[in-house]
Amino acid sequence: MKRIIFLLLMANSIVGLAQKSSKINKLKPNVICIYADDLGYGDLSCYGATNIQTPNLDKLAAEGIRFTNGHATSATCTPSRFAFITGQYPWRTEGVSILPGDAALIIPTNKPTLPKLFKGAGYKTAIVGKWHLGLGDKVEKDWNGEVKPGPNEVGFDYSFIFPATADRVPTIFLENHKVLALDSNDPIQVDYTQQIGTYPTGKDHPELLKLQSSPGHGHNQTIVNGIGRIGYMSGGKLARWVDEELSSTFLTNAKSFMEQNQKSPFFLYLALTEPHVPRMPAIQFRGKSGLGLRGDAILQLDWTVGEIVKQLKALHLEQNTIIVFTSDNGPVLDDGYVDNAKETYKNHPPAGKLRGGKYSAFEGGTRVPFIIKWPAKIGPKVSPALVSQVDLLGTFASILNQPIPKEARDSKDLTKAFLGQSDRGRSEYIAQGGSLSLIKDGWKYISPSNGPAYNKLVQIETGNLATPQLYNLDDDIGEQNNLADKYPEKVKQMAALLVEMKK
Repeated sequence: MKRIIFLLLMANSIVGLAQKSSKINKLKPNVICIYADDLGYGDLSCYGATNIQTPNLDKLAAEGIRFTNGHATSATCTPSRFAFITGQYPWRTEGVSILPGDAALIIPTNKPTLPKLFKGAGYKTAIVGKWHLGLGDKVEKDWNGEVKPGPNEVGFDYSFIFPATADRVPTIFLENHKVLALDSNDPIQVDYTQQIGTYPTGKDHPELLKLQSSPGHGHNQTIVNGIGRIGYMSGGKLARWVDEELSSTFLTNAKSFMEQNQKSPFFLYLALTEPHVPRMPAIQFRGKSGLGLRGDAILQLDWTVGEIVKQLKALHLEQNTIIVFTSDNGPVLDDGYVDNAKETYKNHPPAGKLRGGKYSAFEGGTRVPFIIKWPAKIGPKVSPALVSQVDLLGTFASILNQPIPKEARDSKDLTKAFLGQSDRGRSEYIAQGGSLSLIKDGWKYISPSNGPAYNKLVQIETGNLATPQLYNLDDDIGEQNNLADKYPEKVKQMAALLVEMKK
């Protein structure tokens, strides 16, 4: 009799689990895209790093899909973010390059975007973190009034951002269209052409700096929080951020958005600033990595991801939430400040086995950590599929049963690859790292360029060469053997295909 009761209870439990799973599968998944800044392919322990441990991201990878051939579209930040939002290769649009902090918005407000796709499917949408895609319809703007168009006009219901990068002015937060903590008696002005106001600069007052700037980078203009920035800013004393509190501020706002929208599907774009310069992690992470400020910033990044997962669990949303984690481009060590990154990273190559890094046409410029977790649909896997951030729009359109907008012509439906159902991703892919590169069937063609082969300022190989380059990435992931002379017909074919795809 006891055995019969036990079997009945087990049967009911199985039916209950099946019904719960069926209910989850019918619900629209929440989506959180976490974007790191300048994080390299070799910067995480789940991608082979041995001198730093990233347990939260390792767990994310172990429970989801870790892609070994995942890419940003570009080796610099603004172009990659443009592609992420629009589903278009950034080099198709004139003026999409690293923007100053006072740039005008470069995303058309009348065109489809990733957040608009989610809004059309009934989602609440938010961006929290770094924007760097311009604000307003011109460079000259009033920072003391409503600053728009911006994230809200391209599809985000809620926006909590800083305008550009942590090393550029204005060093302020904007919530939707308004600067936070604005004082009408201390109006903000920003200028990238000439010094304004009376605030000291790093150039004239290096004794005031807690982090010295590297020569030649331009990080010696208006000082904020003891750090010289690119550009000049006056006013807004109460509105200026504290670098050590950036990550926790973004985390607080992200968690609040999740809690407020837990009963409806939401899309959250969490654009973190680590490990971009200036590297000023919170005190709790200082000295913990053994890899200087950059390593400590990566620990802070890892912790932040862990806190997001904890929030999902607390809200009982983890099972049906898709988390996408990736980086806007490859790594750079000295990118404007003397923080001893070069010295402390001798035994930790941030790009792993890849050649190059940020600003480079080599794989280190665009091949980055790329992890997707969705407990309701995805099992643990390591995938070799060729995937790109530009494909998120096309893939989520498919998942949400929405049409792929014709304007997002470069975004492919990679649902099978992103759900782990296939190891086949893109058939071909164009990477932007100065020169354009074409990757197809394990081969990589880098188009000729007359630019310098080495960027002395950041000490990274650019991948520029006056003659074509051809690499077999399946056999030579470090791009050490240029096979262009050995396979001239392959070079000719790939060069012609690149020209055709550019059209």
